[in-house]
Amino acid sequence: MERTYQEAAPTRAEIDALTGPAVLEFGTNWCGYCRAAQAPLAEAYAGYPDIKHFKVEDGPGRLLGRSFRVKLWPTMIFLQDGKEVARVVRPETAGEIRDAFVQIAPPG
Repeated sequence: MERTYQEAAPTRAEIDALTGPAVLEFGTNWCGYCRAAQAPLAEAYAGYPDIKHFKVEDGPGRLLGRSFRVKLWPTMIFLQDGKEVARVVRPETAGEIRDAFVQIAPPG
């Protein structure tokens, strides 16, 4: 699992071409909501260590976030074969995140 939001983001075409389950997490390293979500995310992600995780720094002019219509941080988009299956915005508990993980992969 990525620990910090990365400025260099994959393109939408690269995301659309993904195979299998993946998680896109949009936010910023300075965002209080994003920092607060890290403990529940780590707890939920522990059951899915093999799922690709992209931690993407978002903001004005960031094309990937705009293409997914991200409005609030953090926004986690759960993908299967490049297609959005579930979305969690500003999660407060690991359970919220686990519910989305189950939609893209059985518990590991």
